[in-house]
Amino acid sequence: MPLPSLLPRLAVALPLALGLAVAAAQDWPAPGKPIQMIVPAPGGSGTGDTIARVLAEEMGKRLKTTFVIDNKAGANGNIGAAAAAKEPADGYHLLFSWAGTLAVSRALYKTPGFDAQQDFTPVLLVADVPNILVVNNDLPARDLAEFTRYAKANPGKLSYGSTGIGSSMHLAGELFSREAGAQMLHVPYNSPGQATTNLIAGDLQLMFQLIPGIAGQVKGGKVRALAVMAGQRSPALPDVPTTAELGQPRLLSSTWFAVLAPKGTPAAIVERLNATANEVLADAGVRKRLSEMGATPLGGTPRQLADHLAAETEKWAQVVREARIQAQ
Repeated sequence: MPLPSLLPRLAVALPLALGLAVAAAQDWPAPGKPIQMIVPAPGGSGTGDTIARVLAEEMGKRLKTTFVIDNKAGANGNIGAAAAAKEPADGYHLLFSWAGTLAVSRALYKTPGFDAQQDFTPVLLVADVPNILVVNNDLPARDLAEFTRYAKANPGKLSYGSTGIGSSMHLAGELFSREAGAQMLHVPYNSPGQATTNLIAGDLQLMFQLIPGIAGQVKGGKVRALAVMAGQRSPALPDVPTTAELGQPRLLSSTWFAVLAPKGTPAAIVERLNATANEVLADAGVRKRLSEMGATPLGGTPRQLADHLAAETEKWAQVVREARIQAQ
């Protein structure tokens, strides 16, 4: 059929299709139909799973439905994310994930099984938990500048622990090494608790821990905190300066958390999800709960999440390449 003869039909069909999409979003979520939120980590495993459950509970109240957390752990979150990418794009399937899986896996793994930017529709940035540079109390450095000088003057003599190859703690250490021009030894652990124990004992000299895992030890004087790797101070440790205010604005590292939907999820449903999640994150009680975990509530638009994901993917891919890190 010649193109000109199609135009009148398209003029009628497009508004009709848009109207049906809006109507479908208004009927969503259907009464009694739960929304599945895949979390690519074991249940009860840490900050990410806890934040996901807080968000799911509060969104369920506002949308008058049930959110079901589906924990699918394995391969640094790749198994859960790959499974979420294959779910129907109907608004009843979501992924709650974080920086390591969404922004780093593509550089670490040859075949992670999904592409966070191609296989998902961004919904919302939820929260951010920064890494914090902490040192053993016997280390002579008292602040970030002194530590940087000490690390550069003692190449290969300082060891830092992490939760594994390509983890947030590992990459934060590689980022510091690159920015400071220092050489340090990375020691991967299966358990962040064991790494922290070894730090306190002096078997490790430093860690780029996540705030929830170390705040108690900092407050108890068991380790010394030098800098939060963020642009603003953490409510959990308000007396610890940030790398940004100490003149190191490129030395930023955190685990951020986000909600995404399978690619093709109707825009009107994504907008409702985004608006509801933003409402949850504006709630004073929720903000208090997240802050007590050491997490900074975020929020914003799907576009802001898309831009953040793109920037973080590029940033950490460069760190992974330059440090020649490979997943094991």
